Amino acid sequence: MFSLTDYTYDLPEDWIAQKPADNRDRSKLLHLSRETGKCSHHTFSDIYDLLSPSDVLVINNTEVIPGRLFGKKDTGGKAEVLILDYGNRCKANPSGPGDKKNGNVTYNCLIKASKRPRPGALLFFDQGLKAEITDFNDGIHTVKFSCDDNFENLLYQVGNMPLPPYIKRNLSQNEACNDKISYQTVYASQKGAIAAPTAGLHFSEKLLEKIKSKGVKVVAITLHVGYGTFLPVRVSDIRDHQMHSEWYSIPGGSADIINHAKADGSRVVAVGTTCVRTLEYASDDNGYLINDSGNCDLFIYPGYRFKAVDAMITNFHLPESTLLMLVSAFAGREKILEAYQKAIDKKYRFYSYGDAMFIE
Repeated sequence: MFSLTDYTYDLPEDWIAQKPADNRDRSKLLHLSRETGKCSHHTFSDIYDLLSPSDVLVINNTEVIPGRLFGKKDTGGKAEVLILDYGNRCKANPSGPGDKKNGNVTYNCLIKASKRPRPGALLFFDQGLKAEITDFNDGIHTVKFSCDDNFENLLYQVGNMPLPPYIKRNLSQNEACNDKISYQTVYASQKGAIAAPTAGLHFSEKLLEKIKSKGVKVVAITLHVGYGTFLPVRVSDIRDHQMHSEWYSIPGGSADIINHAKADGSRVVAVGTTCVRTLEYASDDNGYLINDSGNCDLFIYPGYRFKAVDAMITNFHLPESTLLMLVSAFAGREKILEAYQKAIDKKYRFYSYGDAMFIE
């Protein structure tokens, strides 16, 4: 179970969702029992019936920034820039050179161009936004942006959502699917992610209110999904893989509610692998949390003992990905792969804009 090839499966390309369901909570939901491996098929809004009034539902309130910028180099060639540390930089230094409210900010970025720009090179974007490459190290460029006014306001005007590469878009036809709305949870409030916590995309405001009216406590934590979410595992033995760290925060009120649930024997239900990793990283051996913030680099794969999370809602993940390894650790690799095959047979939609699983 430690070989990378243990986490592969065949998926027809047509099963990769290119846009979300017409209504967030009308996507499909596969219900998987960890104990028996039994599967049943539902609509996502049925999660209301699958949750118990005593449950605590933990959501990730990170907000995806439109941090994908298309511009030109001073030599005339095209350049695509992806801001990597927007949330981290602003949290760590809210009034310094990384302040998003200033006209001059510096971030770490990925740059795609026909020829790698060197330090000192200039980049030009729409509406007067400019940038200078100041450093390059280990595949990452340090980029100093400059504009006449508020950088964040301008970024939200000219930037694009950093969709995963398997979601194809014709830029002239983006309005056919408004990714700035659909690739964002309805409860997103903390700016900083470069990918959505996709399990949360299935919740509508109406469904969340209905769940709360049942007695379920809904609490928010933050993990800014980062660069590591795009990185493939490149080692044959998965135990040799090193996760990139991502900034997280657990407010005191959320920690208290989760800890009371653990003490009472109630379930902690994590919405998405980002919540799972954060809760497990920040908990003690008994699954109790403290209000804290920092950088999470926890890699969960089979053999891991879960301490805080009792059930999870998650999407269907890419073959050989760390996310597939995490859900395999939670429910068992064989049960997960069997459930994935059943989902394929039932024509579930896969990946970020795809359907969901509830594992309990």
